[in-house]
Amino acid sequence: MTTEIARVQGALDSAGERARSLQTVYVYQAPVRLWHWVNALLIVVLCVTGYFIGTPLPSVPGEASASFQMGYIRFAHFAAGQTLIVFFLLRVYWAFVGNKYSKQIFWLPITNKTWWWGMLYELKWYLFLVRDPKKYIGHNPLAHVAMFSFMVFMVLMILSGMALYSEGHGIDSWQYKLFGFMFAIFPNGQTLHTLHHLGMWAIVVFVVVHIYAAVREDILSRQSMISSIVSGERLFRDDLPD
Repeated sequence: MTTEIARVQGALDSAGERARSLQTVYVYQAPVRLWHWVNALLIVVLCVTGYFIGTPLPSVPGEASASFQMGYIRFAHFAAGQTLIVFFLLRVYWAFVGNKYSKQIFWLPITNKTWWWGMLYELKWYLFLVRDPKKYIGHNPLAHVAMFSFMVFMVLMILSGMALYSEGHGIDSWQYKLFGFMFAIFPNGQTLHTLHHLGMWAIVVFVVVHIYAAVREDILSRQSMISSIVSGERLFRDDLPD
């Protein structure tokens, strides 16, 4: 398999494929970049509104009919959640029709020994146990695992969220018919509420680590991370001409 790059020695993809000597490579296509930023915005809305649903604001004085504060919060949460599902499905679709890097977060090359070696090396790199970074065209193996795990976790959050949403529509609703099986796994609805809420905090932790890792790699590994998800191009700065 070949790659599309210019003047970088030793760059690999997460499966261990060595790049030709290039300086930049077009990795993230426009639909992937759009999904990333829309998903980021929706997650912010979901986490903020989810926090207030779990920890409501103080009661508003006056007649209940005069204030719809919690109603607006719940509406924003439900709307953001359903929009996230639509974009998630579009992202799955693009994994089939996009370039090879658009497929990366949906599978793990667990039979590839080079990939396992790369994951161990990246773990050492993040722990400051090795000096020199490895260059990767797509996600490095450790980030690959993190993103794959995040996508699986997103599926679980979607299933639990839609199951909780179906409670308000009753057992005869299409929402309950599709997602009510979650209550067979968690018969106590409050347990599902609690797990969904804890899942929100897990996403918050993931986002913090994700941003830290992106900024750290952008600075220390001398290959673009943040700008790549804007322009789509991975830039290898060590090999820029003087």
